[in-house]
Amino acid sequence: MQNKVQILSTKKISDSFIKSAAEKNIAIEQMSFIETKESISAKIKKRIGELSAQNITAIFTSSNAVNAVGKIVSPQTNWKIFSIEPATRKKVEQIFINSTITGAARDAENLAQQIIEDKSVKQIVFFCGNQRRDLLPLELKKNGINVEELIVYNTIEKPQAVSKKYDGILFFSPSAVRSFFKKSKIISETILFTIGKTTAAELKNYSNNTTVISEIPDTQKLIAEVIKYFSTIKTD
Repeated sequence: MQNKVQILSTKKISDSFIKSAAEKNIAIEQMSFIETKESISAKIKKRIGELSAQNITAIFTSSNAVNAVGKIVSPQTNWKIFSIEPATRKKVEQIFINSTITGAARDAENLAQQIIEDKSVKQIVFFCGNQRRDLLPLELKKNGINVEELIVYNTIEKPQAVSKKYDGILFFSPSAVRSFFKKSKIISETILFTIGKTTAAELKNYSNNTTVISEIPDTQKLIAEVIKYFSTIKTD
């Protein structure tokens, strides 16, 4: 009988995903390497309240930002919204029921391109975290779009030393990658699985290991990639 494939997820995931993997002889252990906390100053809270009554164009690249802003704005808020998909877009649809999703993409680069191509967008509000990447706002500014950035949550790194050797490790964000490698090392045989291109790019700064990128930035799809990868590999 084959030994179970040993996988580490660098964030907590649904029990249903762990169960589906277990049915394929894959054991997933979980350790969190980052923590997110809503962090909205009185000044920014006031600003969001003002924007709630205006017909603005907004960007969301994280469900954390959607949740934080959603607690402040009016249910009647009517914004044009550009969003990363699928998870963040789904959260936008749940909270901003009177707003319009004007554009959505799987990564920041393609989302920026959609915004730039929409010639009606002259200024935009980017609701983000304290560790947001520069790519999106810089690309928009380069193309003459005024970007107002409002930080509504903080990402806190929680490095932990991992001594166990895993067959695969799941990464869901660049910040989790940085946190993981502050105290942990991996063997060359470990396969790295990432939620998207941005996280994969960050991994290249720390490892040359084989990296599998989820076709869609979605946890369920990432688990499917793990199952697919190991389904034809016989473990010792």
